[in-house]
Amino acid sequence: MTKANTQMAAARAGKITPQMQTVAKDEGILPEVLRDLIAQGKVVIPANPAHTNLHPVGFGQRTRIKVNVNLGRSQTTSCLTDEVAKVEAALKYGADAVMDLSTGPDIDSVRKAIIEACPAPLGTVPMYGAVNPVDDVAKLTVDDFLRTVKEQAEQGVDFMTIHAGLLKEHLPLVDGRLTGIVSRGGALTARWMRVHNRQNPYYEHFDEVLDIAAKHDITLSLGDGLRPGCLHDASDAAQFAELDTLGELTKKAWARDVQVMIEGPGHVPLDQIADNVKRQKKVCHGAPFYVLGPLVTDVAPGYDHITGAIGATLAAWAGADFLCYVTPMEHLGLPDLEDLRNGLIAFRIAAHAADIAKGHPGARDRDDAMARARYAFEWERQFELALDPDRAREYHDKVPAATQHRASRYCSMCGEKYCAMRNSALK
Repeated sequence: MTKANTQMAAARAGKITPQMQTVAKDEGILPEVLRDLIAQGKVVIPANPAHTNLHPVGFGQRTRIKVNVNLGRSQTTSCLTDEVAKVEAALKYGADAVMDLSTGPDIDSVRKAIIEACPAPLGTVPMYGAVNPVDDVAKLTVDDFLRTVKEQAEQGVDFMTIHAGLLKEHLPLVDGRLTGIVSRGGALTARWMRVHNRQNPYYEHFDEVLDIAAKHDITLSLGDGLRPGCLHDASDAAQFAELDTLGELTKKAWARDVQVMIEGPGHVPLDQIADNVKRQKKVCHGAPFYVLGPLVTDVAPGYDHITGAIGATLAAWAGADFLCYVTPMEHLGLPDLEDLRNGLIAFRIAAHAADIAKGHPGARDRDDAMARARYAFEWERQFELALDPDRAREYHDKVPAATQHRASRYCSMCGEKYCAMRNSALK
């Protein structure tokens, strides 16, 4: 059994690591408080020592709601330089973490370049790398599943989505769904199980996964391979059967001092979101919750960054800790830089709104500063405070310069005569 070299092991030994010091400072939390939350599994700091340019980030109780950006080349679209450009854009517009979901040829080189370009925590789905060399996932061996986890750990990946909770006995529960299994990793794992009539190798060999995670301080993001892919399938028996298994695996990981977060559903009606979050927190013993969306309607292709942000706001307010962004290209294709920007800002709005609603210390300071800048017509200050300063400046400057000089005490919506704030301030 591998001795744990993890943030959780250090916390349980009473140590405050440099990573804990950084996160505590960023979050405005006492290091001792953060240490105890990590020891309990309520906060994770994904921090693989091989990721040498990492700025550590905390996810979980008493920390700000965080936002992840998915990127990565597909078998048909994008290249290495495109994906590095996406990393740079994600960091520019405030991503807290990045996941490389590349598929297709040469993905190891893509991942290496992304790690080198990314000081934010980096995540992957090792199954994508395992299946890449073969034309059918059924040709993989158990060793292939585990070898890819080990290789990516050695490369410097900080957190990994492992679909270990999807069991052979759960597969019949999918039969009544409209969209079956929509998780790529979940569907690949399910096909392997069906072809071989065997149990999920990640579940059967979870101790070996834990050996790798303990050695490299990989935070396991226990994946929801049976997440609902439409409103009809939300909160069904398949989803909750897998969740119960994830609760079991959480305890096994904690017994080995391995950090864990739990992934959550993708499409959920608005009225079911809070109950989903509460159920996860109870079943998985308070482990941080990482949600994709959730999307609150299925009929807005091209606008799913909005449907996702609506669900994400409610999920975060109800207790989710980490939001995986959704872009306008969700369900349609691979996002480009502008899709990434729009999806990320939408989810940063969701995270910020939830932090305010939850009373996170200092969360509203930026809003109050913006209000003062607006009342004083301090345009440059407003741009500085905006979640997307470039977009705010761009929109402000769309109108003719004669009516939008930066020194003006009104904007183009009302003009000088009708400006409410100007008239309110006149004595």
